[in-house]
Amino acid sequence: MHQPTVPGWLLMVSCLATGAYCLLRMRRCRGPAREAAGGEALMGFGMAAMAVPAAVLTLPSWHWAVYAAVFGAAGARALWMLRGGGHQHHLHHLVSCLAMVYMAAAMSGPAAAGHTAHLSGTPAGPPLLTAVLLLYFAGYALHAGTRLVPVHVAGASGPGVPQAPAGGWGGRPEVAVACRLSMSLAMLAMLLAL
Repeated sequence: MHQPTVPGWLLMVSCLATGAYCLLRMRRCRGPAREAAGGEALMGFGMAAMAVPAAVLTLPSWHWAVYAAVFGAAGARALWMLRGGGHQHHLHHLVSCLAMVYMAAAMSGPAAAGHTAHLSGTPAGPPLLTAVLLLYFAGYALHAGTRLVPVHVAGASGPGVPQAPAGGWGGRPEVAVACRLSMSLAMLAMLLAL
């Protein structure tokens, strides 16, 4: 999945920052919120590793199998958490893990040759699964973006007006939404590079 040098660095730094924030958020959260933050940290660090420019680091071909195994296991856990009417976030985490497994499979072995031909201009267009994932992450990014739009007048107070939670920047729900938006946009960039 290695990106060109400058966009790859930007994508990698963005994903690393998101993963690091999610690790910090895990310290402040409990229960389902803590699990969600842990899954997002794994996703952020995995995406950062996947975005390392090839000019900087060329990994052995078996590393794609490691990606597929790690994110396949994370996806299986998300599926297990969904079985009893789990939190909505588990469904998004499942789709994200499947997208990571798909990208790892696309970039390994003979599948990478097909994607290289696709990038060189064959008129077949993107595979159906790539298109479906692009639509999903674009929709998720738009949804997350609308959740960041302020709905109250600055400086207003009273019942029904959200106030910043105590506990500093690590407990702010809008930063968690911004992290999800950032990872969805990064996933879009990575899928477009296939």
